[in-house]
Amino acid sequence: MSRPRSRQVSQPQEVPDEQYEQVFDRVCAVDVGKQSGKVCTRVPHPQDPRRRWCQVWDVPATTTAVSALAGQLLESGIQKITLESTSDYWRIWYYLFEDSGLDVQLVNARDVKNVPGRPKTDKLDAVWLAKLTEKGMLRSSFVPPEPIRNLRDYTRTDLIRESSRHWQRLEKLLEDALIKVSSVASSLDTLSARAMIEALIDGERDPRVLAALARGRMRSKNSELIEALTGRFDAHHGELARIMLDQIDALTATIEQLTTRIDELITEHSNSPGAHDGGAHGGEGTSNPGNRPLPPVQRLAEIPGIGITGAQNIIAETGLDMTQFPTAAHLVSWAKLSPRTIQSGTRQTTGKTGKGNPYLKAALGLAAATAARTDTFLGERYKRLVKRRGKPKALVAVARSILVAIWHLLADPTSRFHDLGADHHTNRTSDQRRTRNHIQQLEALGYTVTLTAA
Repeated sequence: MSRPRSRQVSQPQEVPDEQYEQVFDRVCAVDVGKQSGKVCTRVPHPQDPRRRWCQVWDVPATTTAVSALAGQLLESGIQKITLESTSDYWRIWYYLFEDSGLDVQLVNARDVKNVPGRPKTDKLDAVWLAKLTEKGMLRSSFVPPEPIRNLRDYTRTDLIRESSRHWQRLEKLLEDALIKVSSVASSLDTLSARAMIEALIDGERDPRVLAALARGRMRSKNSELIEALTGRFDAHHGELARIMLDQIDALTATIEQLTTRIDELITEHSNSPGAHDGGAHGGEGTSNPGNRPLPPVQRLAEIPGIGITGAQNIIAETGLDMTQFPTAAHLVSWAKLSPRTIQSGTRQTTGKTGKGNPYLKAALGLAAATAARTDTFLGERYKRLVKRRGKPKALVAVARSILVAIWHLLADPTSRFHDLGADHHTNRTSDQRRTRNHIQQLEALGYTVTLTAA
């Protein structure tokens, strides 16, 4: 009978507290609603210092009432205020408390309500939220400063996607009219295709006349254009096509106006004091000669897959101040581009990445899909991972690499992006390591390897 193996007692390890894990004497919590909020304050009891004095009351969600409440909380010496992120109803509370100089934090509802067996009322929710606040058990959500919030209002209009929908509807209309110009032209928004559609709307039906409107390299496809432009385009098709083109033109003009305004807002914020406080982190990019930093949009646009529009959308979601994220790993974790670790006993598994910021993940996903088709380090990273991990996970890994580079570029305003090259992993591997790997692979197949110098 074998003796049981004795387990070694591990040494205790220190787990440092996070910055938000602090104990507060005077706190306030608001269970946010559309018309009103349930306010709860917890302060030391005036007669018995060992007890807590808890008060709960309703406050209308109006500017006058919330501003008066902010003044009352300032007089009471409230140290921390917690708001629950319910839809967009938290904004009036957060903005007015912030303007009053109060220390306010926004928390996710899923982090504070997962307590089974507790009754569910607005009053008890507010008390529970206040108790968690005074014990320092809550993690605050990232709320950007006012300039970045204003920038988000411009970048989240999503007019580009709406314009794409109109182009798709126009293509379906042409298919209904038996016009197959989209199968010959690369897209309908080219000058040649636009001229042909305008001529069809004006009443021209001769395919040869329409094909003669081609420009540039489209002229070499004259015979194909004649076949594609032979159809049954009638007056009702022309009327609908005119409406769709007018909507597309209006959206295009609005997009150009918004793009100009976004550039102005980013330039104003990047030149303001404290916008680049993250420079203390130090970046890992290549320093800009002459110490003349380029605008952040241009530096981010140098990353493969990120254009000017993508850089603007990313800055609108993350901001320029990287002190909110002490390391690149914190930014990646906030964006939910790294799977969480699940460990129980001796078993350790990997969970899902989570939802995260949908606008940021959409911009990074598009950038990753574009970079995967390039002959760069990011493109080679995608090709190496997609073979064994699959396309979705490979794209998430490339998006994570892009976000790490973004953190370093924004943390150090003088840094520039430097591509490691598609042959980075090949050059990094030494000759001896490659030789050893090849020998191990051959031996695994049953061969005996004998090396002879050439």
